[in-house]
Amino acid sequence: MREKSRKRILVTGGAGFLGSHLCDRLVERGDDVLCVDNFFTGSKSNVAHLLGKSNFELMRHDVTFPLYVEVDEIYNLACPASPVHYQHDPVQTTKTSVHGAINMLGLAKRCKAKILQASTSEVYGDPEVHPQPEEYWGRVNPIGIRSCYDEGKRCAETLFFDYHRQHQLRIKVVRIFNTYGPRMHPDDGRVVSNFIMQALQGKDITLYGDGGQTRSFCYVDDLIEAMLRMMDSPDDFTGPVNIGNPGEFSMRELAEQVVALTGTKSGIVNLPIPADDPRQRKPDLALARKMLDWSPTIPLREGLEKTIAYFAQLA
Repeated sequence: MREKSRKRILVTGGAGFLGSHLCDRLVERGDDVLCVDNFFTGSKSNVAHLLGKSNFELMRHDVTFPLYVEVDEIYNLACPASPVHYQHDPVQTTKTSVHGAINMLGLAKRCKAKILQASTSEVYGDPEVHPQPEEYWGRVNPIGIRSCYDEGKRCAETLFFDYHRQHQLRIKVVRIFNTYGPRMHPDDGRVVSNFIMQALQGKDITLYGDGGQTRSFCYVDDLIEAMLRMMDSPDDFTGPVNIGNPGEFSMRELAEQVVALTGTKSGIVNLPIPADDPRQRKPDLALARKMLDWSPTIPLREGLEKTIAYFAQLA
């Protein structure tokens, strides 16, 4: 890549599940990538294959503290994203979303960098509107056990738009729906990794409630493509924009697919549903299709096969 077109890009949370796949794509296209992570949920092993690349650098850093570097673009992905991890230290989770956003926005302001915030479908809470469009304000419990994540991300969005209005910062906000694929943490408590690990280990697959809750599962490669397109979109398109897969599956259907694809003899058992667990979650992708010319291409079965192959190496 010619020096003039090569960008200096910071990825916070870059050693995590999504961040490491994003780093792969950025390094592959020739950008200079600075991957920052405090390794609370991220892992050096996720980016070990990049350490020998001349255009990749890894730094241990916590985004709740300021960072002084020179960059052209920032992807702010730093934050525990699964209930097991973000409920482990809920105060720190909120700090990561809020203080982290303030610090990265301050860096973007100083460097005149473009900055993307990885927000979440959790800002919609347990929605009364289905599927969820970006105009929907959500139904979130502000004092529940999931609030450290939900409200932290909502506050981060607020900060991004206030910096945009007050300081003319070039911002991008994406709301990520359920994503899965290789490099998910095997013990992160999310439903895809839970089901696959239980099946591979021959344990009963645990369904919460009656298994009728629905989610829409997006394979990681599709999601990263949407994030790259969002960052490269015109400056006057800030989002927020939903990115995910509109294919809707119940938890029971997902469990049955995992059982079939792994060939396990695992049974399916029901446990009480956790507090504030949304009944439905499905993105309205009209805006992403219009503004990013993007929609997911990898069907659930194909994505699950790739993810199962990855976890089979760990089991």
